[in-house]
Amino acid sequence: MFNLNRWQSRTAAFMALSVTVGTVAPFVTASPSLAQTTFSDVSSNYWAAQFIQQLSQRGVIAGFPDGSFRPEEPVTRAQFAAMVNKAFQKAQQRQPISFADVPSNYWASSAIQQAYTIGFLSGYPGNRFEPNQAIPRQQVLVSLANGLEYTPSGNTESTLQYFNDASNIASYARSPIAAATEKQIVVNYPNVNFLNPTATATRAQVAAFIYQALVSSNQASAINSPYVVAVGSTTPTPTSVTIAQGTAIPVKYDKAEKILVTKDETSPLTLTVSQNVVTQDGSVVIPAGSQVVGQLKPATGGSQFVAEKLVLTSGQEYQLNATSDVITKTETVKKGTSVSSIIKNTVLGAGAATAVSAVTGDRAIATEEVLGGAGIGALVGLFFGKNSVDLIAIDPNTDLQMTINQNLLVSLR
Repeated sequence: MFNLNRWQSRTAAFMALSVTVGTVAPFVTASPSLAQTTFSDVSSNYWAAQFIQQLSQRGVIAGFPDGSFRPEEPVTRAQFAAMVNKAFQKAQQRQPISFADVPSNYWASSAIQQAYTIGFLSGYPGNRFEPNQAIPRQQVLVSLANGLEYTPSGNTESTLQYFNDASNIASYARSPIAAATEKQIVVNYPNVNFLNPTATATRAQVAAFIYQALVSSNQASAINSPYVVAVGSTTPTPTSVTIAQGTAIPVKYDKAEKILVTKDETSPLTLTVSQNVVTQDGSVVIPAGSQVVGQLKPATGGSQFVAEKLVLTSGQEYQLNATSDVITKTETVKKGTSVSSIIKNTVLGAGAATAVSAVTGDRAIATEEVLGGAGIGALVGLFFGKNSVDLIAIDPNTDLQMTINQNLLVSLR
């Protein structure tokens, strides 16, 4: 399931923790449009798969060049500092300091300084940071609670009684972990009642913790996982909810596996919400099956879906300001190409249909294979005499996932 966020998600470059045991290497970066969101060693039923996928989409983490994610590898304090900086935007809370064991040319020097100044990480006695130290689970939770300035609202020891191994939690960590527990940041696999506070945090575990921290501060959509530790809440159920700027809406398109449009055309398109969008307490605000009405429009270098209206399954309608990323992938149609091979499991914009007809000489494209738009006859002259044409090729079930650009108030009644 997806939840709501209140702050705009970051659009920084995607980064991968490219490390092996005992060795620290610089991060590998990739542009968001090329970022990997599925990994060879993270199956769809892996306990942390959704956390990893969502963070990779946000550019907080990424995989390795070989297509793996290596979810069970440990995370160092330097790597965690870099991940925190990618995940959260926060003003400086304190002046930077120079750690004795972090030289200025160290690959994570800037990330460590930033994580320190915004309050997520601190050093050790002797002015040391220990950047290559594997970070324990309790230290990750303390960092997130402190960085987000969370304090427990209930009795610390009563909250920690949820964990069968609460006695293993260090004294410095007890209050922050109680706060993190109340905020549902804690994710325990395979048994939610065991925190394993002193165990080294793995890449999968850190991904889950950071993602839940984003959810707790209304910066991300909630994931329905049985491993999220949830303590009782007495918060009144709201009558309406603000779906915030930066929230992702998962969508699908059942009519075709591919859409072809020219780079200059505008085509109407209606998408279906593929998963429930829920509040942190599980209230559904956008049910799966709701529709997003909009248009494919020309954008710099390609085409982009621009949403106009959200229609819930109840029939309620809301004006919606949301867009997908710009799609720039192209497919070349050449003279002599079989039209049947082009349009198989494909719908075309009016311009693309005209281009295909003009280039191939085949006028037999059925109207049900064409999105509404400009009249085909009026466009023939644009492609007359051409031997080939480049069309924007869109995979609607992956390329058209969209982000809300303006807060949207939705009634829960």
